[in-house]
Amino acid sequence: MKFAVKAWSNGRARAGVLQLSSCPNPIETPALLLSTRKGLPVFIAPNLLHFLPSPDSHLLQTSPLHFLECPSSKTISNIGGLHQMVGLTEYGFVAAPRDSIQCLPDCEGTNKIGASFETPSGRRLVKPKEYMEIIASIKPNIWASLADEVPAWVSEKRNRTSVERTVHWLDDCIALNLTNGGAIFGAIVGGSSVEERRCCAQEVVRRNVSGFWIGGFGLGESMDERSALLNAVTDVLPDERPRQVTGLGLPVEILQGVAAGIDLFDSTYIYHLTLGGFALTFHLDGIDSHVSGSQLSDICSDHTKINLRATVYRKDTSPIVDGCSCYTCQNHTKAYINHLLNVHEMLAQILLEIHNTHHYLGFFHLIREAIKEGEFDLFQQKFIESRRDHLVVASVFS
Repeated sequence: MKFAVKAWSNGRARAGVLQLSSCPNPIETPALLLSTRKGLPVFIAPNLLHFLPSPDSHLLQTSPLHFLECPSSKTISNIGGLHQMVGLTEYGFVAAPRDSIQCLPDCEGTNKIGASFETPSGRRLVKPKEYMEIIASIKPNIWASLADEVPAWVSEKRNRTSVERTVHWLDDCIALNLTNGGAIFGAIVGGSSVEERRCCAQEVVRRNVSGFWIGGFGLGESMDERSALLNAVTDVLPDERPRQVTGLGLPVEILQGVAAGIDLFDSTYIYHLTLGGFALTFHLDGIDSHVSGSQLSDICSDHTKINLRATVYRKDTSPIVDGCSCYTCQNHTKAYINHLLNVHEMLAQILLEIHNTHHYLGFFHLIREAIKEGEFDLFQQKFIESRRDHLVVASVFS
């Protein structure tokens, strides 16, 4: 793995280039990692991935927890790793310990030998040795060490314990590393404590890691306190190594992370949007909303997305977003997707995930361009203000 920062904007926001051995083309950062279930996006089949922008869509996130039961680590290893198993040899895989559902370590327990995770088969204790055996079998390009994430409301003592465990598990993972090449991202936690996050980051920086995985976000902390928590970590981290964060998925959260100097975002935002029947709608030629269709449908949205299950779209023959170049908008209408959702046809989720992923990757492209032009703060301000103004107008008509 190679990483280099190419541009800065307003002190912290940065644009860079990440080169992985399996990806023929470099991936520009800040970048979105596409959420997967055992290596594949939930609703997009491998033969449909070419409908997404390349190489922006060539970075996939998976959780080692998905492979606790089957297929076995030995089976995956015999196949040649995750790349070979799913047939995506030119894609980059990033393995991180948080599952696509909220999987927290047991906050009540005091077990120091492993993390207790909620899995589809019930709660499981995962020790560093078992975790590293899975990592060695799936052979990801990047993997994060085992982390003891805790929600924001735990006690100061429990928070301190989570930091100590995470650093201890990082040492165990490094000692047990059998991956023969995968880049190690050291996990950084600390809950809602600025001091604990700073201490954890300082400890991880002393280890031989290729980058950093910042966990523990999206677990109850407020938007107002998040910037200080992020800055406490990134102030300690060296500039030449990439930083990944989990738990930040909403557009305003992405902007908050970029403003703090984050490079990679693994999030299930697109998955949950698609599952709920929502489509992203903010225009990518600017900040102003540009949803096709009636003014009523625009006012009923929250400026970033619309609910295509709503009856207002039953006879709407326009695409989701005017001018969108994704496969869904080029070939299908809101009325058709509304029909598919109402009859519970899986094609609805396929079309929605193609559009939502395509759209969000475009959002990241705008962020990178704003950083390169030195205008990220202005971009962030305009996005937040335009959404606030839209919500004010919507409240007047409600």
